[in-house]
Amino acid sequence: MTLTTQTKTTITERFDASSVKRDFPILEREINGRKLVYLDNAATSQKPLCVIDALDRYYRSHNANVHRGLHTLSEESTAAYEATRFKVAGFIGAAKPEEVIYTHGTTESINLVAYSWGRKNIRKGDRIVLTHMEHHANLVPWIALAKSLGAELEYIPIDSEGNLVLDRIGEIITPNTALVSLTHMSNVLGTINPVKKIIEIAHDRNALSLVDAAQSLPHMPLDVVDLDADFLAFSAHKMLGPTGFGILYGKESILDDMDPFILGGDMINKVRYDHADWAELPNKFEGGTPHIAGSIGFAPAIDYLNNLGMENVRAHEMELTQYALDRLSELRSIRVFGPRDVDRRGGAISFSDSDIHPHDLAQILDTNGVAVRAGHHCAQPLHNLLGVGSTARASFYIYNTPDDVDRLIDAIHEARRYFGHE
Repeated sequence: MTLTTQTKTTITERFDASSVKRDFPILEREINGRKLVYLDNAATSQKPLCVIDALDRYYRSHNANVHRGLHTLSEESTAAYEATRFKVAGFIGAAKPEEVIYTHGTTESINLVAYSWGRKNIRKGDRIVLTHMEHHANLVPWIALAKSLGAELEYIPIDSEGNLVLDRIGEIITPNTALVSLTHMSNVLGTINPVKKIIEIAHDRNALSLVDAAQSLPHMPLDVVDLDADFLAFSAHKMLGPTGFGILYGKESILDDMDPFILGGDMINKVRYDHADWAELPNKFEGGTPHIAGSIGFAPAIDYLNNLGMENVRAHEMELTQYALDRLSELRSIRVFGPRDVDRRGGAISFSDSDIHPHDLAQILDTNGVAVRAGHHCAQPLHNLLGVGSTARASFYIYNTPDDVDRLIDAIHEARRYFGHE
């Protein structure tokens, strides 16, 4: 039996975002008497009915712990829980499902690598290479690790448009580099980084690579074998799935050599009072009761995206992002951060108004039913580099339309009128 069902939405070669929107119950809400326009997708995506139904069905009919019972409910839960691993492996192009490790999200996945691989393999004087556009989740663990081990941090800089500057990459990724860890798509700038090229350079210098794909995987096709990434981390909640569930992909040979991160039940092979042997992959890294519902709810999310086609998702967002950049450029008070070429960026657009603080702007937008983010977006050093304390951010996904962009622009005009600037 199966605990998940595919979405009933019929998608043609290029899907209609207005039709997709009808699969998301929350988008029927009104905020302050206005139909909700949700533009905070870089923080978390909304969930289609098929995901909500899968979670409800699990808790109503199949709830039981996995791997630990011979009764019917446990066997049903285990089967559905493990089926998702195969779906994830197929979605990212992994060679084996055992290379897919369940975590609670991108942050835990990166911390797992820092703890289990980093502490075992990085030595004093080794270099860890990051970029100037990293989210705190791919920055703070390496700062702490470098400090504790005596390793050094080096950063790939960015230019005025928010693209990585690679003309000195050979001086930055040196032979003593142990790891290059970078975001595939910036959550602030929207920049899509040439990770495949950078991974090749890292491997030429015998360094491993980690790709933070939290912002890229929900929005574009990705193949870990083609990228040749050693590690790749992402979160379900940014790609239609439940919160609190994420993935660490790692090459089997590297994972085999790593020690566990969480010690306890279900990650062992044999335990004595003075010794413990670890389980095989992937169980070695999945100690304790996992987020079973998160795994089961992620399966229909993957089905939904596969049904749309990730090439179509990317094409839709490129068109929408171009439209949004064009409309924002009409406003002389607005400064947009990140590349203007949609071939080199995703649909997260951070911007500031010369007359209105981003927090005030976001609040006025909310009174008009438009949900955006305001703050430093867990990228404080990047904002310092850009010379701003915070920005507003509108970020798009499969259910957003040009009408949503128009609502955003109208709401910005309303905010400017409210503060007496129009």
